[in-house]
Amino acid sequence: MSAKPSILIVGAGAIGSFYGAILKRAGCAVSVVMRSEYDAVVANGIQINSELGELSYRPDHVYRDGDTPESAPDYLILCVKVLPGVDRAAMIRPWMGDNTRIVLIENGLDIERELADAFPANPVTSCLAFIAASRVAPGVVDHKAYGRLVMGSFPSGIDSETRALADLFIEGGIKIDLTEEVVGERWRKCLWNTPFNPLSVLANGADTATILDTEGGADLIRELIREVMAVAAADGYPMDENLIEKNIAGTRKMPPYKNSMALDYLNDRPIELDAVIGNVVAIAQKHKVSVPHLNTVLVTLRMRERLKQAESA
Repeated sequence: MSAKPSILIVGAGAIGSFYGAILKRAGCAVSVVMRSEYDAVVANGIQINSELGELSYRPDHVYRDGDTPESAPDYLILCVKVLPGVDRAAMIRPWMGDNTRIVLIENGLDIERELADAFPANPVTSCLAFIAASRVAPGVVDHKAYGRLVMGSFPSGIDSETRALADLFIEGGIKIDLTEEVVGERWRKCLWNTPFNPLSVLANGADTATILDTEGGADLIRELIREVMAVAAADGYPMDENLIEKNIAGTRKMPPYKNSMALDYLNDRPIELDAVIGNVVAIAQKHKVSVPHLNTVLVTLRMRERLKQAESA
């Protein structure tokens, strides 16, 4: 692998575009596969408004789904939503080479195995993004806060290629935490995603300030986090009770933020229901852990989805 490896972003929405910009600033060749907004990105590049400075860039190549790649990348970074019926292995297969490293920057729990099984010869690096960023127009991203990545090799450990990619992200200007136990870190990320994302949809796309400042809102978030922690402990990943208040305090420090699930709901796009909360409830059932608040949120959202499907039929 060269000193400055080639990067391909599959799913260049707000998250993929931002981390592509960081790697571009580190001197990498960064290309993107666009499912939409192709014309805007070809014409104007990717525009990113950020307090980190000038991050806007023109990708080295802009591909459509179905294009033939000029060469396989060193790192393929997958940033698409983890949705039922979306075959992520089929999505990336045309772009994979013998030595391509798969990198996931995606939400959810138990999302790596599908790709590790489909490409057993290609190692997987799993990343958790702690970021507030939104796509506000075709090819335009507002980066509101944070950007840290927690990274590790899947299913565990930290290999040399994961370290090399981490160094590139650091060179590009963001904080990286490497972990030997990335699955445990996914559980830690669930402490925020699993309560805030689904609840924002039930509250009609509410932002973080509305959720926390409504009477009873912060207490409901606390109960949801406690239930996630109980499931994580039963699955072998116990966590400190202090993380409940740390998550709430950290959320209060950021500007009012509509998370990705809220934006998907408001824009009539599918939501990552199973990846973010459904898998947590399924693991709770496996371990016989009672999660009444999480189950209520999940079942209510499934009712909403069923009604929406009936209306569109």
